[in-house]
Amino acid sequence: MAELLQFSLIAFTSIFVLVDPFAAIPAFLVMTSDSTRARRRGMALRAAWTCFTVLAVFGLAGSYIFNLFGITLPAFKIAGGIILGLIGLDMIQARRSPTKETPGDTEESLEKEDVGIIPLGIPMLAGPGSISTVMVLMSQAADWKHGGIIFSAIAFTSAISFVVLAAADRVRSFLGETGIRILTRMMGLLLTAIAVQFVLNGLKDLGVVR
Repeated sequence: MAELLQFSLIAFTSIFVLVDPFAAIPAFLVMTSDSTRARRRGMALRAAWTCFTVLAVFGLAGSYIFNLFGITLPAFKIAGGIILGLIGLDMIQARRSPTKETPGDTEESLEKEDVGIIPLGIPMLAGPGSISTVMVLMSQAADWKHGGIIFSAIAFTSAISFVVLAAADRVRSFLGETGIRILTRMMGLLLTAIAVQFVLNGLKDLGVVR
């Protein structure tokens, strides 16, 4: 039971921190500035569904992707840890990581009528960091209970993302720019620690460290 609780904490924390819907609020408000509240809510819902679908698909197909490209689990843990570390360092500085989306993605989205799927759902919510994390976690799932925990974490994170984005105006007013930056820095510090642990786990699997 203690092992399941620890795995649950790692899964929920790492997935939620990487999706980080709070950091997407400023970009979401800019991209939907000319939209009604109902339309903005609809785009938030599509973004949440996109996030859930993308992460769930990669979670299910992770082992097949490993086998197809001949990727070993230790190598993917180290690569995933490096990606998470880069994103975490950007978050500590309270800036949106270019590893999650480029400025061109945001600029292109301003010309679209509906940004719920691209770029909001992917790559702003379901980006390389969250995708690689889900794949690593699934590779570590010992049984169906662990797999269920991961998919529950994905569903929970997607639901929270919808709530946060649907109420983006209120959340931004409540937290303020300073509050969002503080929250982003805290999440970045936690994410960096998780990234280091991923790398250490990969090196341990290779026998480099004990």
